[in-house]
Formats: sequence, structure tokens, C-alpha cells
Amino acid sequence: MANYAFIDTDNLVVEVITGKDEDDLETLPNDFTSWEEYYETKREGLTCLRTSFNTDANKHLDGKTPFRGNYAGIGMSYDSANDVFIKEKEFDSWVMDEATWSWVAPVDKPNDDNLYGWNEESLAWEVVPPASGEE
Repeated sequence: MANYAFIDTDNLVVEVITGKDEDDLETLPNDFTSWEEYYETKREGLTCLRTSFNTDANKHLDGKTPFRGNYAGIGMSYDSANDVFIKEKEFDSWVMDEATWSWVAPVDKPNDDNLYGWNEESLAWEVVPPASGEE
């Protein structure tokens, strides 16, 4: 099995399905050269692209070659120039790390045992206090 994302004209992922393995060409209907091409005929006005469930932050979970940067999810965007799926940007100040195709803070998170949350107003990582009764 393989996964396929449907992308609208604004390059936003609007649906993700599980379909035939991309190498299963024996059962591919006549007049089609790929499963992407076939599935695209099932959603008028949408583009269909394969996506890898095992790819996140431009790494393949099994150590294989990553595919299209990230596994596609509804609301993500597709960057056709780089052929990658990009998660929604959480904060205006964050920038794209093209090595991982992930949004990152403009300041590195401290590397210690504290739990941190990003403060967009101060553009800084702040220690998140433990919930009541967790100390």
C-alpha cells in the first residue's frame, strides 16, 4: 500500500488516502502510467501526489531515502519547486530549515531538563512551569 495526497490549486493538501503500491503496475488500469495519474482522475480539479508515511523532517524512519520532506497531512502545503510537503507554520517568527523542511524558531531551544514553550511576543523560549501537583 502507498499513500497519496490531493492538492488544490493553492497547493494545499485537502485529502490523503491509502491506495495501491506505486510499484503495482500489473493492476494499473489501461491508459495510465502511474497510480498518481489514476487517482487524480477521481478528484476533479485536484492534483494527486504520493506521500511517504515514513518520512518526517526529511528523514525516513527506516533509514531509507526520505520522500517529499514530510508525510502529507490535511492543511499542509506542497512546495512544487522543491517537491516537498511542508507543515503549517506555528509562529510568524519561525523560519524554514531546508535541511529538514521544518519550521524552526529563530533561537535554539535550551538543551537541559526543563520543559520549554515558545513565546512569540518576546521571541524566546520560556520554561513551562509544572502542572499543579507535579513537583
